[in-house]
Amino acid sequence: MTWVVTGAGGILGRDVLTCLGGGAKGLTRRDLDVTDRDAVLAALRGLRPSVVVNCAAWTAVDDAESREPDALAVNGTAVRHLAEACALTGSALVHVSTDYVFDGHARVPYAEGAVPGPSTAYGRTKLAGERAVLEVLPERGYVVRTAWLYGAGGGNFVRTMIRLAAARETVDVVDDQRGQPTWSADVAARLVRLVGAPPGVYHATNGGEGTWYDLARETFRLLGADPARVRPVASAAFPRPAPRPSYSVLGHARWREADLPPLRDWREALPRAFPALRAATPG
Repeated sequence: MTWVVTGAGGILGRDVLTCLGGGAKGLTRRDLDVTDRDAVLAALRGLRPSVVVNCAAWTAVDDAESREPDALAVNGTAVRHLAEACALTGSALVHVSTDYVFDGHARVPYAEGAVPGPSTAYGRTKLAGERAVLEVLPERGYVVRTAWLYGAGGGNFVRTMIRLAAARETVDVVDDQRGQPTWSADVAARLVRLVGAPPGVYHATNGGEGTWYDLARETFRLLGADPARVRPVASAAFPRPAPRPSYSVLGHARWREADLPPLRDWREALPRAFPALRAATPG
C-alpha cells in the first residue's frame, strides 16, 4: 500500500512516518494547506495513496474559544475536503480525533458509541471532522480518538515536567482531571495496523487512568527526582478560556472487533518512552 500522512510535522505525524519507514509521503503544513479544497484534491489525485492518515489539526484549545471559525476550517471543513478527495481516489482515511468531543462529566469510560456532547469550541470543531469522515466514507473511514498525548517529537506535558524538574524546586499540578496519558508511538503503531479492520470509531489511548498530578509524579520518579516536589492543586488554580474535562477516560471495546488488543497501560508505556523524551528535552 502507499500512504500519505498529513500533519507530518507534529508529534503523532512524525511517529506514523517512523512506523511506516520509507513507504509513506509525509505532508507538513508547508507542503499542503488542508483548508484549500483544490490543493487537497490535486495532491491526492497526484499521489493516489491507498491510505491517508490525517494528523493535521488546530490544537490550540484555548484560542479556539475566540477563533472558532478558524479552528473549524482546519478541524472540520478541511477534514471534509480530505474525505471527499479520498472518495474520488478510492483511498481509506484514518482521521485522528479527541476526547474533547465529550463533555468530560462522565464517571465511567466513554464507549466508542457514546453520544458526543462537546463543551468547548475545540471539541465542536473536532466533532465536525468526525462527522465528515463517517458521512463521506462510511466504508473506508476511520475516526481514532486519542487524548493526553506525549512524545519526543514536540512540546507536551511530560516534556514540560522534565524541564520544570530541572528549573524549579516545586511544581503545582492539577489533581482533579482524570484521563489516560498516551504515548504517541503506541498510537502511531495502532493507526498503521488499523487499516483493513471494520471502519468506524476507535479509541487509541493507553490503558489505565490517572490525573495530571499522577503523571507529573511518575515523570519525576523516572527522572530520579523526589515526586513529593509535585504539589496537587485544583483546576481553579489555572483558569483557562476553555474548560478542561474533569473525566477524559475512553473505553476500548471496539478493538476486539479488529482482532487487536487495546494499547498497554500508561504506566508501562511511559518508562519505555522516557529515554527519548528526556534526550529531546533540553535542560
